[in-house]
Amino acid sequence: SVPFLVRLFPSVLTKFVYLNFLAFPFFVDFRRPELLVNNTINLYLTTEPGVTVGIWHTVPGSRGAEAQGKDQRWYEEALADAHPVIIYLHGNGGTR
Repeated sequence: SVPFLVRLFPSVLTKFVYLNFLAFPFFVDFRRPELLVNNTINLYLTTEPGVTVGIWHTVPGSRGAEAQGKDQRWYEEALADAHPVIIYLHGNGGTR
């Protein structure tokens, strides 16, 4: 019966292969990364009309003391300075 169900509902197979309906770890608010990772804020980028990507901006430990208590504007300005930016793409699991 499983092949028959997969043939009728191909999205079921996708859900069970990628498990993107699970948010692990459980009961964590990924919109508040400062509770999980030091010197980190949550930002959103609009890549094209109708598509918004959530990102975390984490400054290195060497700038941690400088980042304490700063707001989103400071983090956005830190992206524009001469320091390198490393982009980590986590995959298609649906959570950060």
